[in-house]
Amino acid sequence: MQAITQEIYGSPAVLSLQTVPVPTIGPQEVLIRVHSSSVHAGDWHLMRGEPFLVIRLLYGGLRRPKIRTLGCDVAGTVVAIGKGVSRFQPGDAVFGDLSECGFGAFAEYARASESSALAIKPASVGFEAAGTVACSALSALQGLRDLGRLEAGQKVLIHGAAGGVGSFAVQIAKAFGAEVTGACSAAKQAMVRSIGADHVIDSAGADFSADGRRYDLILDTAAFRPLADFLPALTPSGTYVLVGGSMARFFQVMLWQGPWICRTSRRRVAVLASNPNPLDLQVLADLLEAGKITPFIDRRCGLKDVPAALAALEQRQVQGKVAIAVGAEPAS
Repeated sequence: MQAITQEIYGSPAVLSLQTVPVPTIGPQEVLIRVHSSSVHAGDWHLMRGEPFLVIRLLYGGLRRPKIRTLGCDVAGTVVAIGKGVSRFQPGDAVFGDLSECGFGAFAEYARASESSALAIKPASVGFEAAGTVACSALSALQGLRDLGRLEAGQKVLIHGAAGGVGSFAVQIAKAFGAEVTGACSAAKQAMVRSIGADHVIDSAGADFSADGRRYDLILDTAAFRPLADFLPALTPSGTYVLVGGSMARFFQVMLWQGPWICRTSRRRVAVLASNPNPLDLQVLADLLEAGKITPFIDRRCGLKDVPAALAALEQRQVQGKVAIAVGAEPAS
């Protein structure tokens, strides 16, 4: 089969299209014929092996990557199942997140654990769209619902609303009944309006509290502004959730800024560690089927173009998601 592989850590230039064996599956695994995938921040972190200790200790390979084929977003058809599998059958159209079972979606075939974040693809949603959903939308869902404790009628600010996670967060927050403000660069504001944001503001140097609006929840997916910039825009009992950014920013917020704010005020500060799981994948499947979320696909490419797609993502050139066509879809 054809797959994008890497032998060393580095820039997108270390990735190449190679012929490799089709994965073998164990008794609790399924083999997926991949039709569509997408690029995600987790892919380029693994590609570069950065942050050094987190990526190389967590996923193995201090000198060279143990995971040779990246790709966490997947949509495809189950073609084989292990003898212990009962949740899926050959022929099932599925979508999901492979980050907990070795990645591997940048290939014509991928394997996944039956218990991983995998669900039946809604019939009304194409493989192209389904292959762009899982990783980003899971982070958005868990950041809003679990850490943000979002309720209908609340005011929410999504910082980085034009990105992969941010674009799903806007739509999920609207589906939950929130009033949503999206913060993004001026060039991307039309896109954020098109996906349903009630208000859009420029994130570059903006005073988030200038218009007098206060937010019950701020979901920060961009993480290039200091936490202090957001605090005046929070209600006295509001919540700030960090979903993206560097490890230095994560540790800064998690270890001292967040605890200090929580001790000295009624505000909450939380840092998301995404938890891919099949129950939340089913929540996303239901939202897709109901038309509550629709991926904004900025560009389309083939498997050989994955290095260029990762470069564009790393340079913040992508609005929403990149759809990667991997293998031919089954005839309808």
